[in-house]
Amino acid sequence: MTKQVYNAGCALRFYKPELAEKVLSYLDGELGEVEPHTVCCKHEPKLPAGTQIINTCAGCNKRFSSLYDGITTITLWEVLAQSTTFPFPDYQGATMTLHDPCPIRTVDCVHEVVRFLLKRMNIHVVETAKNRSNSVCCGDSFYPALPVEEVNEKMRERAQSMPCDEVCVYCISCIKSMHIGGKKPRYLLDLLFNQSTQSGVYDTAEWHSLLQEFIDRH
Repeated sequence: MTKQVYNAGCALRFYKPELAEKVLSYLDGELGEVEPHTVCCKHEPKLPAGTQIINTCAGCNKRFSSLYDGITTITLWEVLAQSTTFPFPDYQGATMTLHDPCPIRTVDCVHEVVRFLLKRMNIHVVETAKNRSNSVCCGDSFYPALPVEEVNEKMRERAQSMPCDEVCVYCISCIKSMHIGGKKPRYLLDLLFNQSTQSGVYDTAEWHSLLQEFIDRH
């Protein structure tokens, strides 16, 4: 049997550690003996060959799947889409736009399952013009290559291309970008567990500094 571990990702463990624990608890009950994996995706995972990593973060999924031998990856969204027991909340036809993050841009199956999950929660998606494989960056990836104000301007440009005030995102940094851009971000994992999305520290430089400190400590 394939060994499975759950990698919440540094950003989620910094954003809402209790939510990461809820996911792990659910996976352990659903799949049986799913262990937490807390090694940052920028480092060798040091897992037995054949291990499958379940990822929340799109960046983690991309790095673990492309940089390290002997392991496979699957997104949490794909796992939940296959579940017959997950208690999907009902948002009663709420209308949102969906932003597909950069690292998952070429992974069509994830685009599909994310939209499936929103449909399961009775959320109507109004697509933005640049979506799925044609999606563009929320702006965050330009930091620190560009000055902060230029990064923030790119965030505002992307956010303003969204046709709805509420924008579902499935990347923590995209939460910050949509907030800076004047939209109301709704993080997919928050939606699934019927929680509100918190913008928290959204200053671009401060957010990256605090996240890097968290990564360095862990």
